Amino acid sequence: MEPTLAITAGEPAGIGPEICAMLAVRHGQRHYPARLVVLGDRDLLEARAARIGLAPRYAEYDPASYAPHGGVVEVWHHPLTVPATPGHPDPTNAAAVLATLRDAADACATGAFAALVTAPIQKSVLLDAGIAFTGHTEYFAEATHTPRVVMMLVGGAAEAPLRVALVTTHLALADVPPAITHDAVRDTLTIVARELTRRFGIVRPRIAVCGLNPHAGEGGHLGREEIDIITPAVAAAMRHADAAFVGPFPADTIFVPEHARRYDAIVAMYHDQGLPVLKAASFGHGVNVTLGLPFVRTSVDHGTALDLAADPARAATADPGSLFAATELALDLAQRQAAGAPEA
Repeated sequence: MEPTLAITAGEPAGIGPEICAMLAVRHGQRHYPARLVVLGDRDLLEARAARIGLAPRYAEYDPASYAPHGGVVEVWHHPLTVPATPGHPDPTNAAAVLATLRDAADACATGAFAALVTAPIQKSVLLDAGIAFTGHTEYFAEATHTPRVVMMLVGGAAEAPLRVALVTTHLALADVPPAITHDAVRDTLTIVARELTRRFGIVRPRIAVCGLNPHAGEGGHLGREEIDIITPAVAAAMRHADAAFVGPFPADTIFVPEHARRYDAIVAMYHDQGLPVLKAASFGHGVNVTLGLPFVRTSVDHGTALDLAADPARAATADPGSLFAATELALDLAQRQAAGAPEA
């Protein structure tokens, strides 16, 4: 049986419906060895595809039966509360957006879906609707009762991918230092090591660790987090995981390409320490992977692009590369999982 991949369409007023249509057209051309199911409003998906001159083959999703028909993308219909205006999010539709995430996560948890791919959502709209929402990563962790998950972005060349994982994710910069605890660093490193082996098939991965402060604290003169917290946490992770950990290193040194390519992953302490480097190297083709969940979850490396969505001509030229890459990585990880994650 081909694996079933769930794809949430994201913010209805953003670029998600267009890039989902582009993915559906690509599926029609190359026939991914998977059943693709988009969760979103079917009328919206069809209208936004037509708006940019595409005619993807959509069909109604029936969880009870599946007859393979190459190149067709099924739609699990989640009706919007009010019509969506491209470029102008409406909090009235926040509940419908959240329902796609909830249903996709529930179906992945039961095994109905082998993996989940998410298009971008507008977090501010959910917050404006009174929904406490920090991000996809945190939402899926709570939905699956997973104590700690790790955000990792993957990009760069296929033969030498750059993988950047984070100890903290969507925090204000002032809140980062208190969140860099021994347990947070140790558990993040342990999860990254385990998932690189379990999901990616990398035996005894090589993992570099960034410091928190400039120059990794300059021997304590620019902060003691490296000495008091990060170094002991790295040593503790070595006792918990079969991996080669090194660091902490200054971030401006370890991300130099000739150094970065020596490692299977680099663990950064906070969002804007690691992700600007990854996105500079791979923006539009990078993939966000949530490590530690009971199912495979990938996502695009960009936002909702409301300005592009508002203009049909610009929407038609949106780059779907990250959604393609996220889908292909999700498929690869799902196939590895089904095969028992063979060694790389």
